[in-house]
Amino acid sequence: MERPSKPLSVDAYIAEAPRGVRGRLRELRAAIKGAAPTAVERISYGMPFYEYKGRLVYFAAAKAHLGLYIPPPIIQNYRRDLAGYRTTKSAVHLPLDGALPFALIKKLVKARMRFNEAKERSRRPSPGLPGKRSYVK
Repeated sequence: MERPSKPLSVDAYIAEAPRGVRGRLRELRAAIKGAAPTAVERISYGMPFYEYKGRLVYFAAAKAHLGLYIPPPIIQNYRRDLAGYRTTKSAVHLPLDGALPFALIKKLVKARMRFNEAKERSRRPSPGLPGKRSYVK
């Protein structure tokens, strides 16, 4: 039995999705790109992935929902905003019926962008300070 090929682009991923969810996937993609216009878009683990100073967000179509996958701790930090949605440590299940919560999606993506920026800043040495200090007695 031949295994289906993995999509090579986000356009291909959406085109291969069931006809009934393609529009919703395009809307979700637009919300993410609207919140993070400089993020690099690609496929990772067979699903759309966005990178901005590290892992930003993934999305995928499931049988009963659209999955928005955001690395921790964002979902935990915004649990009150997500009270009406089924969540896991790193996923938000968006229902297939009804409008997508664009403002909430953008809020979560921007929060992860800020998290990634802060993480990057904490890794860089401060300008003007030597990596090693030598103390003269």
